[in-house]
Amino acid sequence: MKLIEEFKKFAMRGNVVDMAVGIIIGGAFGKIVSSFVSDVIMPPLGLLIGGVNFTDLKIIVKGEILDAAGAVLNPAVTINYGAFIQVTFDFLIIAFSIFMMIKVMNNLNRKKEEAPAPSTPPPPAADIQLLTEIRDLLKSQK
Repeated sequence: MKLIEEFKKFAMRGNVVDMAVGIIIGGAFGKIVSSFVSDVIMPPLGLLIGGVNFTDLKIIVKGEILDAAGAVLNPAVTINYGAFIQVTFDFLIIAFSIFMMIKVMNNLNRKKEEAPAPSTPPPPAADIQLLTEIRDLLKSQK
């Protein structure tokens, strides 16, 4: 039972829950960015390069082996560098987005920390001034 209690204490700490929420949101954000890259960015980029679909770009290391009927016995061995290019674009966009979010958060934190300090302290209250005068008079009498 002690192991279960320790696990519950661990799992319910604030930073573990925050991390779980971040991972879930990050996974959803990754899907959005992947769709953005593959469906919005790459088609026009491929068109600019000459009508290339990046996911189809590959180097065939060993061709496929077919039988007499034309059925594939062994599929081709390929290096899919087009898919790699697309994943690299995904990464760059995600990294830039996270960088921009952290930059905005740091700027907001900096503004909180840099609250302007008062140039001159406010004058003491009247009762404090009176007590200070009494203290000074008592010191001068001794």
